[in-house]
Amino acid sequence: MPLRNFDLAVLEERRPALLLGVDEAGRGPLAGPVTACAAWVPLSAHPLIAPLVNDSKKLSPKKRDKAFELMLASGVRFGFGFAHCGEIDRVNILEATFNAMGAAVRRLLFYLGAPASGALVLVDGPHRIKRLEECAQEPVVDGDSLSLSIAAASIFTKVLRDRWMNVLDLCHPGYGLAGHKGYGTARHLEALSRLGPCPQHRRSFSPVARAGAAR
Repeated sequence: MPLRNFDLAVLEERRPALLLGVDEAGRGPLAGPVTACAAWVPLSAHPLIAPLVNDSKKLSPKKRDKAFELMLASGVRFGFGFAHCGEIDRVNILEATFNAMGAAVRRLLFYLGAPASGALVLVDGPHRIKRLEECAQEPVVDGDSLSLSIAAASIFTKVLRDRWMNVLDLCHPGYGLAGHKGYGTARHLEALSRLGPCPQHRRSFSPVARAGAAR
């Protein structure tokens, strides 16, 4: 169980009061929010979830949903944050992602009733979360393939975002948002060209800007 072993090694070496994993979903799409989740995995849940939990990109939607339900039943807790298209267009996708990650961590700490000073946040990727100075942070490149806490967060955030994109598809029919989840597939680009951008499109992204200018 290498993911579990990574977290156990961090706990042994750093001895934080609380170990959290953070990941995001939706940086690349042309539509919809960028979503982030912070996950806390109690030690009692490690052996229960480790056989199912992995990088969300390596799991089918059915397996992600199964892992999601198992984690909740096993005592794993999470906080989430969203940055919608208006914020993405205003501050850029990286800064919006930091905002969503920070909101996810703070929401989880509030739910757990835990002080930020005792938390160590494992962040998927090469960057610390900006504007989250109250917590110790450790960036972990490819963290969703290394850390159980980050992998848990990756599943939470992917499931939440996918479910939200299904809702947005009902609000904005014709774009196929439930299928491609906002990514720039051929079907999405064709619909964008035909219908123009909807309120959920990121107008600072080039394909959306071109489609808007052409109308």
